[in-house]
Amino acid sequence: MNDILQLPPSVINKIAAGEVIERPASAVKELMENAIDAGARRIDVAVEQGGLELVRVSDDGCGIPAEQLTLAVASHATSKIRNADDLFCVGTLGFRGEALASIAEISRFTLRSRPRDAASGAQLEVAGGQSSGVAPCGCAVGTTVEIRQLFYNTPVRRKFLRTTQTEMGHLGEAFTRVALANPHVHCTLKHNDRSIYDLPASADLRERIAAFFGHDLAADLIAVSSVEGDVRLSGFVASPSHSRANARLQYLFLNNRAIRDRSLQHALGEAFRGLLLTGRFPIAFLRIDMPAEMVDVNVHPTKLEVRFQDSGRLYSQLLGTLRTKFLSTDLTARLQPAADTEAADAVDPVRADQMRRELVDWAKGRLAAFDGDNGPAESQATLFRQSSLNTPDAPRAPLELATLDRRWQAVGASREDDDEPRRAEPGNAEPKHTELSHRIDSPVAATPRAPAALQLHNRYLITECDDGMVVIDQHALHERILYEHLREKVLSGALESQALLVPEPVDLAPAEAAAALEARDLLTQLGLTVEAFGGDTLLISSYPAMLANFRPSEILRDLVDQLLAGGKRPDRRDILDSLLHMISCKAAIKAGDRLSGEEIAALLEQRHLARDTHHCPHGRPTALYFSRDELDKQFKRT
Repeated sequence: MNDILQLPPSVINKIAAGEVIERPASAVKELMENAIDAGARRIDVAVEQGGLELVRVSDDGCGIPAEQLTLAVASHATSKIRNADDLFCVGTLGFRGEALASIAEISRFTLRSRPRDAASGAQLEVAGGQSSGVAPCGCAVGTTVEIRQLFYNTPVRRKFLRTTQTEMGHLGEAFTRVALANPHVHCTLKHNDRSIYDLPASADLRERIAAFFGHDLAADLIAVSSVEGDVRLSGFVASPSHSRANARLQYLFLNNRAIRDRSLQHALGEAFRGLLLTGRFPIAFLRIDMPAEMVDVNVHPTKLEVRFQDSGRLYSQLLGTLRTKFLSTDLTARLQPAADTEAADAVDPVRADQMRRELVDWAKGRLAAFDGDNGPAESQATLFRQSSLNTPDAPRAPLELATLDRRWQAVGASREDDDEPRRAEPGNAEPKHTELSHRIDSPVAATPRAPAALQLHNRYLITECDDGMVVIDQHALHERILYEHLREKVLSGALESQALLVPEPVDLAPAEAAAALEARDLLTQLGLTVEAFGGDTLLISSYPAMLANFRPSEILRDLVDQLLAGGKRPDRRDILDSLLHMISCKAAIKAGDRLSGEEIAALLEQRHLARDTHHCPHGRPTALYFSRDELDKQFKRT
């Protein structure tokens, strides 16, 4: 066994650099955070070759006195903490004293700085950890750090760096996180002398979001804010019409520090449950401000991950805030024209005129077909409704909409369980006030009179509103109504089931039979009673009454598929929610089903009673809104 030896400082710094400086983006992050801690109001970042050849960060902060420049690049030297107790209430972004020492060890490093009360500045050059001493220089107030040839003396690390474009992508993301967390600081970024970002200081985070991600996204942001004790939550979430295939556009900032936290990201996903399609992730820019002693930021070398003193309380606050906000926000999808009408006409005016003529001819033809059968007293909306709905041989819908309980109403925005993430989900007990709000003898609000609607292609309903037109997906809307109705029934234990005169045996695969028996209680809540019959055969003795048109064996197999989806055992509430999605989808009217006038009226009436009718349980929009101004613009009335 070799003797134990004390490592030399150079090796120690290289080890620290491996933890703190992974790529040029890491150096930019550390230097920008140091500038913010120094009170900078402007930070200029300039890089060459994706940061591989040069990284220069300049600020107008307080500066470093000449006699402290050598100490600034020493290991574990910092101005931000004094003793061990300070580690439990860190109020700055950087505090370890490793960043400058690590960077200077693996690059050709130059540090220039001038305090506000100094007549001139000073400069320190370090190459691979070897300092050339402090020398006077002329420079503006503040600090400038130049890093050239990063990893030049650690070729193993340098060969793992990617292409210039890839490294620039990582560097741009690091710049974005710091700039979003500190909109009060003027930030600029140049690459190879080309300006990438020039972001003036702003008190409105939305302006900085628009600069990074476009004005279309910024215009559809929903402001959220809440204060619970010493914790303040603020920021923006994007409308469900904007989503991503990954969680990269979920920015969380804690005390002006960009962080990642799986618990908060999970709360964000739960708040958007049912508003986004499976596999899509919400967009969020959320700020959390709390006393420094309530969080430990010293759990990761890059300080990207933190540990909260009470993460459960923060989870509940985020989830409750977003849910309450969504209850009072109109999330109906709106028309987003791909291009301006005039621009489109300039490109292809013949096609635009042809589309207008086709639309006018279609409307005239529909009206002319009924001119002889209807008197002049009947309105145009009535003609539309009769022409598309009252077909003698139209098949009946799978569910009679008019028989739905119109006394059922969704709970309003004052639900207490919005602040508790688990109590509001399926499979958990509801508060008593929720159950009482759905009693049969509760007072009934006047049902709004449904306007006339036109059924198009047996799948869409077109109706007017006060300031425009709404196109409704009949299946998606009915699915949402049934889902909320079912959920209330399941939580109150009042879901109707139908007993079979003779239990039906169903042969399953071993894994399927085991999953069904393990989830027997959940299936019973949904009205499906199963029991073992020997081997891998199960007996069904009852099933949901609303699925009377489906075979019990088919229902069981579909439910088992949901139980086994994903290859791992999900949470109980997730299972129940997924099963409710499946049942409501099966029971809802389908695209292609012809509806009678009474069924359309009942569907539109139920739309006003459900809580989240702007999206189906799977996250698809149920309606698309066209404003009158948008229609006028398309027909060149403006």
